[in-house]
Amino acid sequence: MKSNKWLLLLLFTLQTAPILAQNENRTSMKRYIQVPAGYLMVLRQGDDVFAHLEELAQKEKIPSANFTGMGFVNAKFGYFNRKTKQYDPKEFDDVELASLSGSIAWQDQKPSLHVHGVVTDKNFRAFGGHLLEATVGTGSVEIMVTVHDKPLKRVMEQPLGANVLNLESN
Repeated sequence: MKSNKWLLLLLFTLQTAPILAQNENRTSMKRYIQVPAGYLMVLRQGDDVFAHLEELAQKEKIPSANFTGMGFVNAKFGYFNRKTKQYDPKEFDDVELASLSGSIAWQDQKPSLHVHGVVTDKNFRAFGGHLLEATVGTGSVEIMVTVHDKPLKRVMEQPLGANVLNLESN
């Protein structure tokens, strides 16, 4: 009985070791490089697009930027309801990110993203608007971050009830 436990443990270890090594390589995998216009980012399956953009902005002390991208995602869009001042969400899984665009500014000493996109499904139907969340699906997402030399802030504007890029913040 004791030898069966050791045999099971050995089999489990042999089966899970490659998976653990792959996950370890994935977490240490480089996600971006610096290029003349800013940064080129390549994210892989399971990566949180917003978290990686915010981390890049903090780590590289990006004053402000715009970005574009494409790839495969699971996405949550939101349509801004002017009455409630909230986003009405809708999720789309396993879709192709045909277009991603947005800006990076700062609010309360943290990166503030404003992101829009268009996704398509397997029937070539397109859906788009304000992105609330995006996680890389099967494949990857490529993002070009174009850095600006001026720091920009986002501020809450009333009566709109939304964060707006403030060009006066310099």
